[in-house]
Amino acid sequence: MKKSSAKSSSTHRVEKDSLGEKQIPHEVYYGVQTARAVDNFPISGWRPHPAFVDATVLIKKAAATVHGALGLIPKKHVAAIVRACDEILAGQHREHFVVDVFQAGAGTSHDMHVNEVLANRANEMLGGKRGAYSPINPNDHVNMAQSTNDVIPTAIRISALLLKDDLLSALGQLQKAFAKKAKAWDKIVKSGRTHLQDATPIRLGQEFGGYASCLASHLTWVKEAFQPLTSLGLGGTAVGTGINSHPKYRPMVAKELGRLIGEPLKPAKDYFEAMQSMSPFVHLSNALRNLTLDLIRIANDLRLLASGPRTGLYEIVLPAVQPGSSIMPGKVNPVLAEMTDMAGFFVLGLDTTIAYASQAGQLELNVMMPIIAYSLSWELSILTNTMKALATKCVDGIVAFPDRCRYYAE
Repeated sequence: MKKSSAKSSSTHRVEKDSLGEKQIPHEVYYGVQTARAVDNFPISGWRPHPAFVDATVLIKKAAATVHGALGLIPKKHVAAIVRACDEILAGQHREHFVVDVFQAGAGTSHDMHVNEVLANRANEMLGGKRGAYSPINPNDHVNMAQSTNDVIPTAIRISALLLKDDLLSALGQLQKAFAKKAKAWDKIVKSGRTHLQDATPIRLGQEFGGYASCLASHLTWVKEAFQPLTSLGLGGTAVGTGINSHPKYRPMVAKELGRLIGEPLKPAKDYFEAMQSMSPFVHLSNALRNLTLDLIRIANDLRLLASGPRTGLYEIVLPAVQPGSSIMPGKVNPVLAEMTDMAGFFVLGLDTTIAYASQAGQLELNVMMPIIAYSLSWELSILTNTMKALATKCVDGIVAFPDRCRYYAE
């Protein structure tokens, strides 16, 4: 990144790259490449998922630490980069991450965005000025032995792993909520229904036990789907060969990154595959889609079982969490189940986006990674929040009507 000889104003500094000069507001930590991306891509207003920012920053922190240990970056500079990373990971400077999710292919804009923010903040800590890029340079130091092409697929993996525990916890919470109801209602006899027609008797506890068992299966499947993400192509650099990286960098950076996130990570068996193929993300998204389809099905069952109160089944009543109508006083709607449907439909759309983006890779690289990163991160977050809300605000408070159930069974 070249330093400009042009004069700055009271509100802007001037930075220069291979395309020329550009004015950058003094108060921002990003630089000229980010500013160009902001100008080029005013598309959606959607910013990177916080976990994706965290993941990218963690990669930069691990890389700086390893390069310091290898003697390739002075310890003083490593310390400043690490401190800048820690500030962002603690929630500071988030307003400086402004590049739209629809951006340059592969995620170069996002990668350089993070490099510039970290370099400017680290230099500031060392007494330098924003935009000077001395002594720490975004490319030469923050991005040492890295390429967008190995950083972004690694960041997608790490962001998903960062979101994993919350998702599994929410899924387990929802499964236990249904299991608790199944146990409590094990003696309530009701009519079974197939084809939406009366069938042989069943216990309400058995019905809800089916939901609990279904979610327990998904818990196993989703856990397994995260496992391929622990294999990293970081260190493959531009095309998988590892050009411009130290021979010891690959295993060291995988180990350090694993230490930072508390998850055992390992170098990829094949760095070319790790860069070319998005299959691990499709695999996880498929598991999430499968879970989502059952969540929608179960939510619709809850709506049907609670329909009424006078003209529907009304075998259960869902908790009243808000008024249901602006024109019919006293009406209460199954809003949590309806929310689950809508969130589920959106997640299915994100899954479809990942599927289309994953097959769009060509030769050594898939340039559609930014939308894969966005879609997968939000699949995980939306499902997590949906299941938490459904468990605590709906399933936990469901009340059964044994007499009504028995009436239909007799």
